[in-house]
Amino acid sequence: MILFGFSSHEQITQELTAASVCQSGHFEISRFNNQELCASVQQPVSGEHCLILGSIAPPDEQTLSFMLLAHTLKKEGASKLTAVLPYLAYSRQDKFKPGESLATAWIGSLLKVSGFDQVLTVDVHSEGDSELFPLPLISLSTADLFASVIKKYGLIDATIVAPDRGAIRRCEAVKNAAGMPVGTTPYFEKTRTERGVVHRGPIGNVGSRVVIIDDILDTGGTLISACEKLIAAKVEDIYVLVTHGLFTGSDWKRLRALNVRKVFCTDTVPVHRKFEAMDVSVLSVVPILREGLSSLIGTALGRRN
Repeated sequence: MILFGFSSHEQITQELTAASVCQSGHFEISRFNNQELCASVQQPVSGEHCLILGSIAPPDEQTLSFMLLAHTLKKEGASKLTAVLPYLAYSRQDKFKPGESLATAWIGSLLKVSGFDQVLTVDVHSEGDSELFPLPLISLSTADLFASVIKKYGLIDATIVAPDRGAIRRCEAVKNAAGMPVGTTPYFEKTRTERGVVHRGPIGNVGSRVVIIDDILDTGGTLISACEKLIAAKVEDIYVLVTHGLFTGSDWKRLRALNVRKVFCTDTVPVHRKFEAMDVSVLSVVPILREGLSSLIGTALGRRN
């Protein structure tokens, strides 16, 4: 397999190729004088399984460059194309709402028509995403990674809390990986209004220390609302474990004043190291991706035999 990694995920690309999981691919994205994009592949790829690692999140140039490179690799004879998108952008636009775009289905269609055969991601937002995608969507779990954090920081006795119903299954996977009693996971009923997120709960018993587990920290609205309710329930220490740290805007910084002792996120989205001074700890997803890619290699070898 040949891995073509965009500069947005340069560190992950280097670590994966250094571990001999796959070969390093070379390419260039440039623009003509009229600003049209052009992709150039700088090595033979005929008959090869090629992977593209990067992002389709804004700015939109990333999406266009990602798709154009895929189309170029297919044109050059790549036998199979896998999109490696640690963070699957547009995955939250998966609900049928009158008059609004269903962008999850749209991005899946773009990936397919660009030549991709499958998509490899980390902690996809919902099961609905797979149902909307017209090609296989492989989601790798962060359960073991988050379980190791819980053990390292002595949080085995803390209460794992889901910020909404959709996060319950994710929380239970982490508890199982950490060897914690699964039992019933306390959660919140979440409602979105014009003024923002409104929570009812927590529904279930919580202790004085809580770990909130979710897939995305964007503006922080969901977590802020949940933490306010937890403080009202006499929770003293809160830890947050999220897969994708988008950190949009500045409202999320309010978490520090809401008994949040530390935020953990992965590097599926490049996170500026300055956040570490704000009690944000960045976890590498390289081991997760390495295992996922190794599984793809094993599957391919099995088919050949």
